[in-house]
Amino acid sequence: MGNETPSDYSCFKVEVEAGVAHLKLIRAESFNSMTRSFWRELPAIVNDLDRQGGVRAIVISSTGKHFSAGMDLSVFADEGITGGEPADRHVAAEAFRHKVKGLQETFSCLERARMPVIMAIQGGCIGGAVDFATACDIRYATADAYFVIQEINIGMTADVGTFPRLCKLIPEGWVKELAYTGRKLPAQKALELGLVNAVFDSHEAVVAHALETAREIASKTPLAVTGSKVIINYARDHSVADTLDYLAVWQSGMLAGPHMAEAFAAKAQKREPVYPDLAPIKAGI
Repeated sequence: MGNETPSDYSCFKVEVEAGVAHLKLIRAESFNSMTRSFWRELPAIVNDLDRQGGVRAIVISSTGKHFSAGMDLSVFADEGITGGEPADRHVAAEAFRHKVKGLQETFSCLERARMPVIMAIQGGCIGGAVDFATACDIRYATADAYFVIQEINIGMTADVGTFPRLCKLIPEGWVKELAYTGRKLPAQKALELGLVNAVFDSHEAVVAHALETAREIASKTPLAVTGSKVIINYARDHSVADTLDYLAVWQSGMLAGPHMAEAFAAKAQKREPVYPDLAPIKAGI
C-alpha cells in the first residue's frame, strides 16, 4: 500500500496477496472497539487501495471473541458529547453535523470502493460495527455471531449508516424492532433475513470462506466486477427505468470486447483468463 506497511496502523493489519487485500482488526483485548485511530485508518486504507487499482477484492475480518464492540467510549468523551452545554448550542450543532458526516464517510468509502468488500463476522457485531457491516457488499458470520443496534441502549439514535442501509437489506419491521429494543439478532436469524449470506461453525472457517470468495472474484475481469457493483448500488437507490438508462450509458462506454474475447479464449484453451487491473486513480488534478 504505497509506502505504508501494516505496522503503520494501530487498529488494522493489512495483507495484500494475488489481488486480494485482507484487513484485520487487531485490538482483540479491547473487543476491537472503534477508537479515534480506527475512524482515521479505515478510510485511509480503503481509499489508498481503491486509488491503486491493483486490488480486486477486500476481505475484512477481526480477532478475538468479538468482531467489534462498536464506538469506543473515549470517542464520545473526546468529542464532548457527554460533557456540558456549549456556549452557543446552535453553532455547536452545525459543527457537530460535520463531525457526524465525517464518521459516516468512514464506512461510505467501502460502498463507493471500486472493488467488492466482504466481511467475516464472529461474536458480537455491536453498535458502530453494524454500520460497518451494512456498508460491505457481502457478509458471512459464525454461528455464535450476533448483531445489536446498541445506540438505543446508550440513549442515542444510530447515525453512521445503519438505518439507510439496513432498511435495504432486511424487512423494515425487523429494523424497527432491533432499533427500538436493542435486542440481539442471532446469526441464524440474520441468515434467514438475508443480512448474512452464510453461517459457519468457526472463526477460521468464516475467514477462509471470505478469502476464497474474494479470490474467486479476483479471477474475474475487474472492469465487469466494478461495473456490476456500480449498477447494483445504483439500482438500490433508483427506479428500474433510471437504472436501465444508466446501464445503457455505462455499457456504451465500458463494454470491453477484448475482455470478453479473453474469457472465451481461456475457456476454449482450458486455462485461467488474464485481465488488466483497474487503472490507478491519481490524486489531485
